[in-house]
Amino acid sequence: MTQLERLYTEHRQSPWLDNLTRDYLRDGTLAAYVAGGVRGVTANPTIVAKAIRASDLYDAQFFALTAAGYSVADAYWEMAVRDVADALAVLRPIHNRSDGSDGFVSIEVAPDVAHDTVATIAAATRLHERIARPNLLVKIPATAEGIPAIATLIGRGLSINVTLIFSLSRYEQVIEAYLSGLETVARRGGVLPAVRSVASFFVSRVDTHVDAQLDRIGGADAAALRGRVAIAQARLAYQIFRDRFSGPRWQKLAALGAAPQRPLWASTSTKNPDYPDTRYVDSLIGPYTINTMAESTIAAFDDHGTVARTIDTGLPEATRVMNALHTVGIDMEEVGRCLEDQGVDAFHQSFADLLVGLSDKAHQLAQR
Repeated sequence: MTQLERLYTEHRQSPWLDNLTRDYLRDGTLAAYVAGGVRGVTANPTIVAKAIRASDLYDAQFFALTAAGYSVADAYWEMAVRDVADALAVLRPIHNRSDGSDGFVSIEVAPDVAHDTVATIAAATRLHERIARPNLLVKIPATAEGIPAIATLIGRGLSINVTLIFSLSRYEQVIEAYLSGLETVARRGGVLPAVRSVASFFVSRVDTHVDAQLDRIGGADAAALRGRVAIAQARLAYQIFRDRFSGPRWQKLAALGAAPQRPLWASTSTKNPDYPDTRYVDSLIGPYTINTMAESTIAAFDDHGTVARTIDTGLPEATRVMNALHTVGIDMEEVGRCLEDQGVDAFHQSFADLLVGLSDKAHQLAQR
């Protein structure tokens, strides 16, 4: 049994792969990952852009599409949708065996709608209509404008991966959007068990950002907090999850077949070489959670990761860490806003760069 398989069988944490490429679909790599314990796939505009640039497997389809009159942007979506549809087929047996709790593949709305509620709703709806598979999750950034879009889309019975969550207060808003959306489904007489959602809480980027602030502040108190904030915040987020998905309001929805919105730990590759390479996997293991990992993190965890329940250990210490941050002058709400903006901007830039690259390819084709 692999370490990934042990995560699920012993602790009910689902390991997902944070990558999607046509090469992996064609050469059996994705199927091999699934056979080794991977139970879902996530991607984002940066990942998709990298995949298209790195492989010539997209060229024939792209040239055919542009020759048929597709715009560069429309050709991109055709290529992305094909990869997602193929990945959904690979993961569908996991989805069926897990009664719909795993086996998902995520595709993200275009980054340029991240601050437009109406456009986000329209984009996510189109993707669900276009792909129409029960194990599809459409990713929506947890911006202020994204929160009402999440509530609306869940209320329509569509499954959503809420991404780019960096703060506890935003996570509370995400959960509220999910619960209110489910209540809308219930009022309309919809099928609650068909509606699924995950909340992607980003981890290592928090330490990278906060560590830099702590270094600038200086002193022993600040230095003592380096590398401790991301895990502390994620463990407190898990307690919010446990609290909100219990009690009378949740029990009423659960009685109708609703599934909890599972926390997904994202950005779990270690950015600081001074920290252990499995730090953000080993420290966040627990039931009802997901950890989406890059290939390098999967390899490291399979080789020397530690399988043990850790998500709800050291909670008093986690609270002390967050309080100490305030004492040294770091506002985690501001950190969350900054990282959210950076995340949206990075995805937007990746998407824009990809379209420029594809436009260059289309121009080369026209010159032939």
